[in-house]
Amino acid sequence: MPRLFTGLEIPSDIGQTLSSLRGGLPGARWIDPENYHVTLRFIGDIDGIIANEIASTLFRVNRKPFEVKLQGLTSFGGRKPRAVVATIAPSKPLIELQAELERMMQRIGLDPEGRKFIPHVTLARLRDSSSREVADYLSSRAALFSSSFRVSRFVLFSARASVGGGPYVVEADYPLAA
Repeated sequence: MPRLFTGLEIPSDIGQTLSSLRGGLPGARWIDPENYHVTLRFIGDIDGIIANEIASTLFRVNRKPFEVKLQGLTSFGGRKPRAVVATIAPSKPLIELQAELERMMQRIGLDPEGRKFIPHVTLARLRDSSSREVADYLSSRAALFSSSFRVSRFVLFSARASVGGGPYVVEADYPLAA
């Protein structure tokens, strides 16, 4: 059974800049830069028949390319931090693309995504990092550059069953109409 999700790839130059933030946080398991991405819709472990249906359905998306802007760093998990992420500025085209993908997955028969869409790039997964250590890390790197990139496609990724962080494989790509 493949584990699938749709997402946006991060250009290598931005990945390189994000990777310079690695280190200096005890308990962090840093994501390899080639696995940086923005998850649009987690699909999960599914059988090959549904995977093929999903792959063919995604070709119906007809949207224009748009810009995505990184806007800062934060952590997820509150008092028990579990990840350090680069946040993405919400944009109407990004929100609309994600919503369309969500509707498509529900029409195929998948359960609705249980979490609110918060666009981000996971930089590290945390284990036993205190909220104080994470706060110190974030404050020392608060001036994250405000870089943007053009999104001209989204992809269907597969992942091996693991604790997260890759490796991820692009199974199919879906160009946005010019």
